[in-house]
Amino acid sequence: MGPCGDLRYPSYPESNGTWKFPGIGEFQCYDKYMKASLKASAIEIGKKDWGTNGPHDSGQYNQFPEDTEFFRRDGTWNTEYGQFFLHWYSEKLIEHGDQILAAAQSIYRGTGAKLSGKVAGIHWHYNTRSHAAELTAGYYNTRHHDGYLPIAKMLGKRDVVLNFTCMEMRDGEQPKSANCSPQGLVKQVKMATKLTGTDLAGENALERYDQGAYAQVLETSRSDSGNGLTAFTYLRMNKRMFEEDNWRNLVVFVNNLSQGGRMVRLSEYDSTGSDLYVGFIHDKNMEIKKAVLV
Repeated sequence: MGPCGDLRYPSYPESNGTWKFPGIGEFQCYDKYMKASLKASAIEIGKKDWGTNGPHDSGQYNQFPEDTEFFRRDGTWNTEYGQFFLHWYSEKLIEHGDQILAAAQSIYRGTGAKLSGKVAGIHWHYNTRSHAAELTAGYYNTRHHDGYLPIAKMLGKRDVVLNFTCMEMRDGEQPKSANCSPQGLVKQVKMATKLTGTDLAGENALERYDQGAYAQVLETSRSDSGNGLTAFTYLRMNKRMFEEDNWRNLVVFVNNLSQGGRMVRLSEYDSTGSDLYVGFIHDKNMEIKKAVLV
């Protein structure tokens, strides 16, 4: 539905070096179609001057919120104009997502396929009032406005799973200067899906094989606060995943996830009847009696 499959604007293009974490990104509303839509929306409410262009004071890709007039603590984002612009900008994104999903449903109707829509886990600057990085990506989420409820509502209306990322991240692992809160963000999204009756799935944002990351996923997978997870996408299967300690951690994680997120440790050689072989083959001539299911 957008960059990396996410429902978002390409507000932080990392691959070409334009943007670096934890920059606020930039609004993407300057082609002729977006400008025409903005102009029409401004005229409709009798504020023609608001539709001439996007914000002029929102800074550049790699700035921080307080470096700009728009995103600073009591900046333009919290004015009548800012609220108008952010509502229009986010609604255009949701409208786009709804149209894409409508087309997908027409293609897959009758096949039994379950569709999901990815939403980006933009956790940097989450602990500021303006949530600048989320705003430029199209999520109208601030200290005073929940940007994930309307997204979850749109997905739920079409019976589409909301697939969210950064499930493995903890706040304490992030740089303090970036004002991150992946845990707070995940909690908010879980609650939005619960309130709208939308199924929630998750994935890890970074390649992780350690017990700490798995423990965090298990914690977020439960329905203690908001929705539990209906599915989890693991990143990623490669040579490192099959290293001895990494494989053992993964097997324990999969078993725990299948138990509803409860922390249940397996013995070195699984004798509990699970479908995952936990031991490691040291004797190449030994007879393998259990299949490995991943």
